[in-house]
Amino acid sequence: MMINEKMAALGKKRSVIREIFEYAKIRRAEIGAENVFDFSIGNPSVPTPKRVTETMERLIREKDPVALHGYTSAQGDLGVRQAIAEHIEGKFDFKADPNLIYMTCGAAASLTVSLNAIVNAGDEVIVLAPFFPEYRVFVEKAGARLIEVLCREGDFQIDFAALEKAITDKTKAIIVNSPNNPTGAVFSEETIIKLASLLNKKQTEYGRDIYIISDEPYRELVYEVSVPYIPKYYNNTLVCYSYSKSLSLPGERIGYIFVSPNAGNSGEVYAAVCGAGRSLGFVCAPSLLQYTVGECVDLLPDLTVYRKNRDLLSHSLTDYGYTVVPPDGAFYLFVKTPEEDAYAFCERAKKYELLLVPGDDFGCKGYVRICYCVETKQIERALPKFKALIEEYK
Repeated sequence: MMINEKMAALGKKRSVIREIFEYAKIRRAEIGAENVFDFSIGNPSVPTPKRVTETMERLIREKDPVALHGYTSAQGDLGVRQAIAEHIEGKFDFKADPNLIYMTCGAAASLTVSLNAIVNAGDEVIVLAPFFPEYRVFVEKAGARLIEVLCREGDFQIDFAALEKAITDKTKAIIVNSPNNPTGAVFSEETIIKLASLLNKKQTEYGRDIYIISDEPYRELVYEVSVPYIPKYYNNTLVCYSYSKSLSLPGERIGYIFVSPNAGNSGEVYAAVCGAGRSLGFVCAPSLLQYTVGECVDLLPDLTVYRKNRDLLSHSLTDYGYTVVPPDGAFYLFVKTPEEDAYAFCERAKKYELLLVPGDDFGCKGYVRICYCVETKQIERALPKFKALIEEYK
């Protein structure tokens, strides 16, 4: 065997999201972009805030090119990390140390580095389904076993009876994604308090640390609710943040890891983060982007379009007869399919050029994910297609 067969298999078969995204490109070339209704991928349609672009332009004009485009410290520029720490303290009233912040190439790098920092062979990592499909790839590459726990159907809050059964003496971490991809659900403060209590009990019972890895690319994208800041409720927390969605910068790949100072041996955990970043080659995140977000840490996204799209799509689909999970955040709609096989439903939807993602790869059968981070006119043109689609089932 000359190559890593597992890596080859991953390379030959993209995630279901990426497969549909690539299919959409082909269909746009064949029949025209205006005739394809691609709801597959979370690529923000809201433009990057003007201040972000202006900051980049000013840095390029005014900052010394050698410094601007040169290496920063492996863990990121200290000034940028200081700005992020001050932002955390000001927004969440929670003590943050810049020497516990590690700049990364977005949320995927944050998650990968965090998992490799804390996981040992034979450990288990719990994910709350529905969950982002790449969690499985990240967890298994780190050497752990992924354990799925399905959330409550209807509101997709944590099913604590199921979770408690899943926690064993091999549990090393639980990944929490709130607001959630794909449901848009936000875990309430009551849920987070109960989760912290359960994990503290299990840490005592098994005599080992259990970490929350809080995956937060959608933290700023909430509508009528607030998102509890998990480090305030649970000590052994690593926050994985990305500016991809909040600042509409998905292609720039910039984010950070924040190790809670209240975590047991936080300095050792951070050292492991630095070591994992080193071993994976994730050192010195793009310097221009570091300096840019360092000056834009307090900038919030304009949710006007997302809120309009959410309301238009969710209300219309409900009126047509679909069962929709009401989303409190992110920019996804999770919709129950009128037949058990979500893949079959998605194939039927292609007749109308509706490109939807089946929920199976998210760990939840019988649903589809619809990304509404698109132009509103795409939703308006697609609504008659959604109506015609469900009429086939009546």
